[in-house]
Amino acid sequence: MSYKNEFIKFMADCGVLTFGDFTLKSGRKAPYFINTGNYNTGAQLARLGGFYADCIKENGIEAECLFGPAYKGIPLASCAAMALAQKYDMDVGFCFDRKEVKDHGEGGLFVGRQPKKGEKVVIIEDVMTSGKALKEVYPKLKDAADVDITAMVITVDRMEKALDTDLSAVQQAYKDYGIKVYSIVNINDIISAIEEGVIGGQEYLEKMKEYRSTYGV
Repeated sequence: MSYKNEFIKFMADCGVLTFGDFTLKSGRKAPYFINTGNYNTGAQLARLGGFYADCIKENGIEAECLFGPAYKGIPLASCAAMALAQKYDMDVGFCFDRKEVKDHGEGGLFVGRQPKKGEKVVIIEDVMTSGKALKEVYPKLKDAADVDITAMVITVDRMEKALDTDLSAVQQAYKDYGIKVYSIVNINDIISAIEEGVIGGQEYLEKMKEYRSTYGV
């Protein structure tokens, strides 16, 4: 089984990937839902970090530091950095931002490795729906030290049009910031995994394809 199929099965086993009738924040009716909040054990985080590391390694992404936007990105960047060291002997830094700048003690906006000018930074996130997180953290990182943001890595690319454009959030990120977004898997991989029997959900297969045809890019 490819690491992509392993990841899709892992999501299903963790209750992160579920099928049914869901109303998304956008108002769209979707036959599947991804709830990354269901990753909630040490063993799950350890495996999740391994999949991030596999994606970074497979795509040859250059990284000196992994950045996890607060709050969800904090454990993601941490486990991905540990997995890179353990699986691929790549010892990279990691950091995250504070929601509010600390005005006492060591102070500052960032915790962990402090951004340095020209340093190759990879942003680690779970999913990308509207690109809001990138809009918030991009100026923080660039203003702090003019780092070189080489990529953003997410778990799933829904490959879905935003409400006000024919571009997906991933495509919009590249258009606006020149940042390439890599995903461990995308919706086409999930549809293929259902067809191949890697996971269940066969009863939702046609709805998945219809949704992809209607809203996909």
